[in-house]
Amino acid sequence: MGSSQGSTLSADVMSLVDTLPVLAKTLIAGGAAGAIAKTAVAPLERIKILLQTRTNDFRTLGVSQSLKKVLQFDGPLGFYKGNGASVIRIIPYAALHYMTYEVYRDWILQNNLPLGSGPIVDLVAGSAAGGTAVLCTYPLDLARTKLAYQVSDTRQVGANGFYRQPTYSGIKEVLAMAYKEGGPRGLYRGIGPTLIGILPYAGLKFYIYEELKRHVPEEHQNSVSMHLPCGALAGLFGQTITYPLDVVRRQMQVENLQPMTSEGNNKRYKNTFDGLNTIVRTQGWRQLFAGLSINYIKIVPSVAIGFTVYESMKSWMRIPPRERSKPA
Repeated sequence: MGSSQGSTLSADVMSLVDTLPVLAKTLIAGGAAGAIAKTAVAPLERIKILLQTRTNDFRTLGVSQSLKKVLQFDGPLGFYKGNGASVIRIIPYAALHYMTYEVYRDWILQNNLPLGSGPIVDLVAGSAAGGTAVLCTYPLDLARTKLAYQVSDTRQVGANGFYRQPTYSGIKEVLAMAYKEGGPRGLYRGIGPTLIGILPYAGLKFYIYEELKRHVPEEHQNSVSMHLPCGALAGLFGQTITYPLDVVRRQMQVENLQPMTSEGNNKRYKNTFDGLNTIVRTQGWRQLFAGLSINYIKIVPSVAIGFTVYESMKSWMRIPPRERSKPA
């Protein structure tokens, strides 16, 4: 009886899924991929943000010591501080990212733009999709970073540099304070390095992934054993090239949570390139790669899981296969 009811429910769900337009299915597949991948690596993401932004507290600590420090002050749940904002952001971000990539890619191929039909199409479509997704969801990324930046020490308030600024209680308070301090511009503080970084990163991620897939026999195109390594390598190469911009973005996002400068304010960087120069001059060039080792540990499973879930969801939802790009 139970088996029969389960089969009926499954058939009903698939009937409902089949009625959805392809773009809606793509949005769902992308959102699911983003949420699962982001949650899987949330503890590593938290440590990476602390290494990037809390230069005095975590700069001399390695990954293992940083993990112990967060566990000591925030407990096990501290590894997921900011993950709520991260998941709320990543669902629409990933959904838009994957969906607009498909849309831009199809549009380029259908309009015979002077880009050919090779890998360059994936590069351009991926870059445009990344920029679109960032612009639509950036305030949530700002909230996630500010929440992840906080480290609590209820036993020694003010010790070790903690509680430099009042803590936030949640996403709503972060966004309200950001808007109060800077208006709409306050909600997009750090958008410059984000866009400069996401355009090549998103483009390279899709470019490398599709290029690697091209060398896989067609009968293995939908296998998990293919999606995982291709996605991992795509994330690894793309992130390495653009990582310094991610450091600048994070530091710009938490400026108002850091001590005042000698000029009596906490706005350290005028723009992206000023941020790069200032970090190299005052913190050393190594700071541009702070947290890169843990980012490698994080990005490999994150992108691999993301592409694997996305492709699996597309298959489950019976999204028709798209036209494959031809070699250049």
